[in-house]
Amino acid sequence: MPVAEAKGLKKYYNGVKAVDGLDLVIEEGEIYGLLGPNGAGKTTTILILLGLTEPTAGEVRVLGHNPAREPLKVKRLTGYLPENLGFYDDLSARENLLYTAHLNRIPEREAKKRVDEVLEMVGLADVASRRVGAFSRGMKQRLGIADVLLKEPRFVILDEPTSGIDPEGAKQILDMIVRLRDERGMTILLSSHLLHQVQQICDRMGIIHQGKLVAQGTLGELGAVVESGEVFFEVRASRVDDALIDALRGIEGVTVAEREGDLIRVKATSDVRSQIARAVIQCGADLLELKGHTYTLEEIYLRYFQG
Repeated sequence: MPVAEAKGLKKYYNGVKAVDGLDLVIEEGEIYGLLGPNGAGKTTTILILLGLTEPTAGEVRVLGHNPAREPLKVKRLTGYLPENLGFYDDLSARENLLYTAHLNRIPEREAKKRVDEVLEMVGLADVASRRVGAFSRGMKQRLGIADVLLKEPRFVILDEPTSGIDPEGAKQILDMIVRLRDERGMTILLSSHLLHQVQQICDRMGIIHQGKLVAQGTLGELGAVVESGEVFFEVRASRVDDALIDALRGIEGVTVAEREGDLIRVKATSDVRSQIARAVIQCGADLLELKGHTYTLEEIYLRYFQG
């Protein structure tokens, strides 16, 4: 059973479609990246999964529960880190977490133990007694993750967890997210506009646009859909001249062969790697490299929205 699943999900605000027939599946033990421009419906989808707003239509399940009808059960099993954190600046990191533990009705002795554990986990044990008002943005984000982990959730939703953080701090948080999956078996939904970070750590991704999930899958699966029957190759040879370019253009199925520095970019309607290799050798050159073009998440994202 998926950790989270939505079918035909719709949410209207005063007649405006925030979510419009969205289908979503998040499998156990994966990091799932939810992508889309501002106003696409990401936040509304998250609020529905958490039981913080009811859908207008459609079905949704989180860990087997209906968030609209069983919000407390969903909240016990799910941790949520919003984009804008809310801590008491005049309290220490430990005091803030103990207060959260109290709100979650965790017994005092157990709460103190868990607080120490999660502070150690996020690298804040040495500053546990420092006022949160003196924390940097990155430190507050790590404290936010510690806050999420207090109730030992099975499903974690992180909304822009690295926004406004320097590269080193962002790397630490991304590494922490991966450890939560690998060492604790947590399922994580990551909502972010930082595509290169999503590409680094997410197992699968979904692209949401105007309330609809327009694409979902691994990076390779999304790239295959973008290609729409066309295959791209990059060729490096010891010598690149007009004769080689003409030979590549003459291969059946090749639609484009263009020189770009010492690289030749080839577009074809099928896998023509063996023909490319043969053409290079027949032209008296050595084949140094031949690989299919791998789309970055940014290229895929832009192609979806340009289309």
